[in-house]
Amino acid sequence: MTETRYHERADRPRLAYRHKEGIGPTLVFLPGYMSDMTGSKASALWAYAEAEDRACLLLDYAGCGASDGNFEAQKLTDWRDDVSDLINALILGPVVLVGSSMGGWLMLLCALAQPERVQALVGIAAAPDFTDWGFTQDEKLTILRDGKLEEPSEYSDAPYVTSRAFFESGEASRLLGTEIAIDCPVRLIHGQADQDVPWEYSVRLARQLRSSDVQVMLVKDGDHRLSRIEDVARLLAQIEWLLESLKGR
Repeated sequence: MTETRYHERADRPRLAYRHKEGIGPTLVFLPGYMSDMTGSKASALWAYAEAEDRACLLLDYAGCGASDGNFEAQKLTDWRDDVSDLINALILGPVVLVGSSMGGWLMLLCALAQPERVQALVGIAAAPDFTDWGFTQDEKLTILRDGKLEEPSEYSDAPYVTSRAFFESGEASRLLGTEIAIDCPVRLIHGQADQDVPWEYSVRLARQLRSSDVQVMLVKDGDHRLSRIEDVARLLAQIEWLLESLKGR
């Protein structure tokens, strides 16, 4: 993998990224909440891009991974803008956004903000609007009263922290209540054994998208991470088929 580089910005934290040129559109991986570009799915996408000479961009949001910034100060819309800043700074042509969990929410927000740049979307257990349905009423009150909520994480020794800044930004960025004005092809993969993001949300998302080219793949025994060898192979196959279908568009 190429070395980590940094994108300097005057008014926002410096962003860590890895970028390779190649055949377009550029594949851009958007990690989940409290995740970064070193995860198994991001690494697999990079390996695929290297093997196929595809253009690819991996990144860490501000406050995450190797990027600068205070995690608890970041908003959902800040991370959306982080993605857009890197795309605009590094990539000339179209992009295909591959979003995991919260990254699936961000890919939608990025596509709405820059429809002319986004050629297709691939969601892995996409979690739009999770500030709405992902917390109990008591947990929401704790976030608003105390400024944050800390919960144990099964994926890390560090607690799972949700700040009031992020929560309020998420609530202001909800999408599932109305038609989502995205017209590009969308592929959604979701495990039916997902204990974090119910698979029904991918079906609901497919229904709300304006695009007529939307496909949902359900993996009956798949968990939230979908990081098993067979899950990653399935993801890469979907991406390859999608890229093939984009030729000539």
